[in-house]
Amino acid sequence: MAAPVPIPENLFNNLWVLLSGALVFLMTISVGLLEIGELGKDYRQGLMKAILICCLGFFMMAFIGFNTAFAPCIHGIIGNPLYSAPFLGGFSTDFPGILQGVWWSMGPNFFDTEVTLPTYYFFETAFATVTLALVGVIVLRKMKLSAFAVFSIVYFAVIWNLPAAWIWNPTGWLYGLGMRDFAGGLVVHGAAAAAGLAILVRIWTEEKAKGLTESPQVPLNVSPGWLTLAILLLWLGWFGFNPGSTLTWNHEANVVVLTTFIAAATSFLSMMFFKWRETKQTPGLIYAANGILMGLIVITPIAGFVSPASAVVLGAVGGPLYLALEKVFNRMKWFTDPMGLFPGHLTGGLFGVVMIAFFTQAPYAVASGNANLPDGLFFGGGYQALQQLGIEVFGIIAVMVTIFVLSYIVIWAIAKGMNGITTDYKKEGLIPQ
Repeated sequence: MAAPVPIPENLFNNLWVLLSGALVFLMTISVGLLEIGELGKDYRQGLMKAILICCLGFFMMAFIGFNTAFAPCIHGIIGNPLYSAPFLGGFSTDFPGILQGVWWSMGPNFFDTEVTLPTYYFFETAFATVTLALVGVIVLRKMKLSAFAVFSIVYFAVIWNLPAAWIWNPTGWLYGLGMRDFAGGLVVHGAAAAAGLAILVRIWTEEKAKGLTESPQVPLNVSPGWLTLAILLLWLGWFGFNPGSTLTWNHEANVVVLTTFIAAATSFLSMMFFKWRETKQTPGLIYAANGILMGLIVITPIAGFVSPASAVVLGAVGGPLYLALEKVFNRMKWFTDPMGLFPGHLTGGLFGVVMIAFFTQAPYAVASGNANLPDGLFFGGGYQALQQLGIEVFGIIAVMVTIFVLSYIVIWAIAKGMNGITTDYKKEGLIPQ
């Protein structure tokens, strides 16, 4: 019996996804620049952390993480870790998708984008690294870099891979239920916040053991040049983050460019207006940057399902949503979050996922490869839209609880093995000598 003929790759789609992955990769380093821009040049360690994340991410995802996220799922829970040999087929020259053919989920039985294994690995690994970079914005100088490195290994092998397998893998159980998250409102932003919260709970436990009654607050110390460079690089990176998630070069990819950039611009204007109404003063650069980021975060899970006009509405909501939640989280003194992981990534990401059930227009969803997604409630979706709302909320709860619990167990074990995860606060200048 003759061997099956490999499905030929689409060179244009592969080039598009590779370039998009390169832009997403740029975002991980840009998060390190953002730390310097918002917190001052004393936080140069943020750059070392970003480089560490990139290198560990590409190593661990090649070793096992890409399989556990994107190989065919075992009972819909996790990708088969033995689907390929470690490091993407090992020394084989004929593993499907390496030198010829496409990755199994990119064929006609599933997404039908004809993208190869190296291309898809590179693209999704860039997403994994930027997600951990977002987790890292809350550790600042409070967590030992060695402890964060050990956490990163487990994170790239299992923790991030679960929501990716459940939602972005066509054999995942949440995907099978009908949950959709276009470019990572939950898989990236929400999951990052859940893991970050688990780390903060452990940090607070150790801070209380040190006799602290409040967590030392890390103040903003804006460096305008670095902050402007960081936000521009992140915004540019989002060109790959959202439009690249179509996994194919088509008209819908162009539409996603529009929805992404229009939402960011509108959110910036919204943030400036509402902050000015609150203070009667010109808002600072930090709010300009967070306005852009909030729009990008909100549109991420829905960018491939909506019109440019809907992106304007969603962006307009981003400003007041961020400002309202910033006040709530700033009242909490058991952790410090100067870079807005919770008011920005947690709130914006989950809000965007929920809005799928309200703003989706089926023709846009079909064009982005999501034929079964119904129109949203604002566009006559009716009962089907309500059902979609229930699926999205259920998926949010399942992912957030799972990631928090797993992350806390891992960080607790690391703390036991390393005699705590926190640094010497006096040496780091977080409390007086």
